[in-house]
Amino acid sequence: MLRRRHAGRGWRRLGRIALVLLLLPTFLILLFRFVPPPVTPLMLWRLVEGEGLDKDWTAFAAISPHLARAVIAAEDNRFCEHHGIDWPALRHEIGRAWAGEHARGASTISMQTTKNVLLWPGRDPVRKVLEAALTPQLELLWGKRRIMEVYLNVAETGPGIYGAEAAARRFFKKPAARLTRHEAALIAAVLPNPRRWSPQRPTRYIAQRARMIERRMEQLGPLLDCVR
Repeated sequence: MLRRRHAGRGWRRLGRIALVLLLLPTFLILLFRFVPPPVTPLMLWRLVEGEGLDKDWTAFAAISPHLARAVIAAEDNRFCEHHGIDWPALRHEIGRAWAGEHARGASTISMQTTKNVLLWPGRDPVRKVLEAALTPQLELLWGKRRIMEVYLNVAETGPGIYGAEAAARRFFKKPAARLTRHEAALIAAVLPNPRRWSPQRPTRYIAQRARMIERRMEQLGPLLDCVR
């Protein structure tokens, strides 16, 4: 009888722990709707690896509008239209992978923000499943402007450098509010691998990619309405 009682208590404790773990991401999403995330798992990971931590939270209205547009042009053309997951792009990439072609990924800005703020770095399937499950909550509870505001403040833009303000001051010696369209395109161009590329010393590839991003910014038109 005593053994059963202890076993029952153990299962109840496990149940409470499981409930907390289940509700914690939703609690954090609600909290970070109003409070800037103080640090992200990636920032802590990079600190352990020996990199610094240069970040400076800046309100969306105080960041050059060129940067949000450049990021959409570079990373997620349908950001203003989808609800967190770009299903047509995802189906296309699945088709490429099925055909044996190299899949480029279909991670949206919303999914990247979920990963950056709530989850750990890496490409393991468990993280991808959690990312897909939590991103619709982010879309529902935050909305597009808050998602973009957080993304522009926590995205890795260089070794130990995070967000628009730190990037603008480190690479262009100016606040994020004064970034030109070309400077914004250069920052957006290095986002796939900011530890390898620098907007301050663009390679030929990055310079070409930045010019392409600038052209796309002109072409997207109403697809940028949610960040105007």
